[in-house]
Amino acid sequence: MTQLTIVVPAYNEAAVLERFHRRLAAVLDRLPLACTVLYVDDGSTDASWAVIATLAAHDARVGAIRLSRNFGKEAALTAGLDQVREGAAVVIDADLQDPPELIPELVARWQAGDDVVYATRRARAGESWFKRFTAAAFYRLMERLAETPMPRDTGDFRLLSRRALDALAQLRERQRFMKGLFAWIGYRQSAVYYDRAPREAGRSQWNYWRLLHLAVEGITSFSTAPLRLATWAGLAAALLAFVYGLWVLTKALLYGDPVRGYPTLMLVILFLGGMQLFALGVIGEYLGRNYAESKRRPLYFIEESRPPR
Repeated sequence: MTQLTIVVPAYNEAAVLERFHRRLAAVLDRLPLACTVLYVDDGSTDASWAVIATLAAHDARVGAIRLSRNFGKEAALTAGLDQVREGAAVVIDADLQDPPELIPELVARWQAGDDVVYATRRARAGESWFKRFTAAAFYRLMERLAETPMPRDTGDFRLLSRRALDALAQLRERQRFMKGLFAWIGYRQSAVYYDRAPREAGRSQWNYWRLLHLAVEGITSFSTAPLRLATWAGLAAALLAFVYGLWVLTKALLYGDPVRGYPTLMLVILFLGGMQLFALGVIGEYLGRNYAESKRRPLYFIEESRPPR
């Protein structure tokens, strides 16, 4: 009976998969648990699936699923966790920035009674100051905006107990922000701290555009603060315009001052027009989410599956 499944989403990670599996296998060999490893190939265009097939041929603990196309990491994570039928699961990336050697500590916390044990980064080596700054800013922004508390500086690397997995399986929204869903299910959660290492090989698929998209996804999934911000900004703009209009009218009536012309008019029009477009954009983001959810499309399709032997 499997007691622990390691779920590893991978997209174009052929350069690092063998190295990752060697370190992971060494950790699992020391664990007093029945363990399996499930690789999820998220429609890779390199040799990732061939490497995974080779790993499965040489290690009976390895299973794999290949998605029909690249659905994105959140869907790949969901696909992997959906396959875990018994026991707990650990989610970890294959790039070796998150150390497999931390898994025994996650397991110890789980065995002590925690349902979700997440790995929080103390430091982020091998990343530019701008990426570290934007990542820190995002987590702190989410901490303030999200209606569900989310741990700072914490990615997807974590352990989930059986009841946490069962709870997560009930959340089938199409536009998924897994870090928020992990926190939303609640139960007993704790943190393990580590220093994140540089990527050992290959290249990250997360450019700034994709990270920005993920940030918008997270904010709109777990907070209505942008809608409130648009409302308050509109009220503030209307109040300022009203006060300024009274001031102009009073000056004209009392002192006969002429009303300022073209520059003032253009400034007011551009300001109010910008506020309106901002509010429409925020509303559009939430409306688009409702549109995507209303179609009820499946989260992913599996092209090929190889269970552990």
